[in-house]
Amino acid sequence: LLLQWNLVCEDDWKAPLTTSLFFVGVLIGSFISGQLSDRFGRKNILFLTMAVQTGFSFVQIFSTSWEMFTVLFLIVGMGQISNYVVAFILGTEILGKSVRIIFSTLGVCIFFAIGYMLLPLFAYFIRDWRMLLLALTVPGLFCIPLWWIIPESPRWLISQGRYKEAEAIIRKAAKINGVRAPAVLFDTAEMQDSKPQQQQKAILLDLFRTRNIATITIMSLLLWFFTSVGYFGLSLSTPNWHGNAYINCFLSAVIEVPAYVIAWLLLRSLPRRYSLSGILFLGGGVVLFIQLVPADFNVLSVGLVMLGKFGITAAFSMLYVYNVELYPTLVRNMAVGATSMASRLGSIIAPYFVYLGAYDRFLPYMLMGSLTVLIGILTLFLPESYGNPLPEGFEQMLKVK
Repeated sequence: LLLQWNLVCEDDWKAPLTTSLFFVGVLIGSFISGQLSDRFGRKNILFLTMAVQTGFSFVQIFSTSWEMFTVLFLIVGMGQISNYVVAFILGTEILGKSVRIIFSTLGVCIFFAIGYMLLPLFAYFIRDWRMLLLALTVPGLFCIPLWWIIPESPRWLISQGRYKEAEAIIRKAAKINGVRAPAVLFDTAEMQDSKPQQQQKAILLDLFRTRNIATITIMSLLLWFFTSVGYFGLSLSTPNWHGNAYINCFLSAVIEVPAYVIAWLLLRSLPRRYSLSGILFLGGGVVLFIQLVPADFNVLSVGLVMLGKFGITAAFSMLYVYNVELYPTLVRNMAVGATSMASRLGSIIAPYFVYLGAYDRFLPYMLMGSLTVLIGILTLFLPESYGNPLPEGFEQMLKVK
């Protein structure tokens, strides 16, 4: 790709810009996906954005210039993050409490790690970038039959006053699971009373409508932003490993698997605030400790960086669950989209943290470690959602400490 479009010498700046613009697309997708699915439904936006990602990835194969490839890559980034966020929300709203935690950690994240591990395997055997892109695009077509299997979120339908559709989905689920549904699922009088309130449309400013909600939103944005800086900063600043680049990429993906397992175990049995804060303290503290390692102890340095990445990766996984539990149905997807947007800003800024290593090789680790420990402290002031039902309205939101 670099040689085909001559992205070398005076044009070598175009290669990293391509990746940056992909993250710009991810940033835009994070911002709009929440609002779109809160307005038009989880299922509709999920499959629309999957079509965008698959379709534009396929068109990329026929790119005739760097400019065309880059513009298409930006659109692919928009679709990629959008269907990820919407699929996450749809799953959490359909599934029960115990299964929801497994889905949010092991379900979503482990399969993400498996895909990450398969990438170097595909790249090793398929060296032509067009054929590699085709091989990575084709699996998207396998998602088409899922349209007739995946239902719309009953919670979203209820929030829109569409009770008959929600009842049909719930009764079908009860039948499949061998559970006898009540004769009456929704009280008619209660439905009519709540209908005007449920059908209201949410806007981004609703995330700041009261002092309590605004405080939770601002703290969540900071939490996602600095966790992202730590994750991508550690990934980019990991010392160069000796050996095969494909194997190194594979190992970088493998380290995330135990992180997701630990995140699931913590979410399953311990309060959210203390679990998240503790894992952030681990990641940040280990990174701060790197500056004390002698220069010739490369293996130990790499091990500490990987341990730091382990902690921050686990925190990332836990953040999704925690965020979903803090916000009501009306703005839940919008809240996850907004915090995901803050995460994308962190990923764009992370390379500049790494660049500080040119002045002092320990400076990036000191900054990332300190910020990670700081947000670990900040987490302790958020409300505790463990053991509480998902809030349906703003009045059910928990208070900050």
